[in-house]
Amino acid sequence: MVKFVLKKLTDREIRIVIEDQDKHSLPNLIAKLAMKKPGVTFAGYMIEHPMVSYPEVVIVTDGTRSPVDVLREVVAEAKTLALEFLQAFEKALSNAPKERV
Repeated sequence: MVKFVLKKLTDREIRIVIEDQDKHSLPNLIAKLAMKKPGVTFAGYMIEHPMVSYPEVVIVTDGTRSPVDVLREVVAEAKTLALEFLQAFEKALSNAPKERV
């Protein structure tokens, strides 16, 4: 299970640390999706040292939106994308020709 630690929260910025062994996939997805949202001026992640630290995701807005709302929206979108991918994958598997061993 992934653990999140809230490191900073203001009306324009949120910083969360994602404590997971995969140090790039989830933070990168969150940052990329967040940058597409209206009102977001910066989204990215950093890792102080890949061997001993976890990624810190940063989302900064222009003040027209709450960074918490942006993060919630991004997580919901990521979930939708994952479910759509899973459905497409299952469909492709069911339509694939069966090989004989």
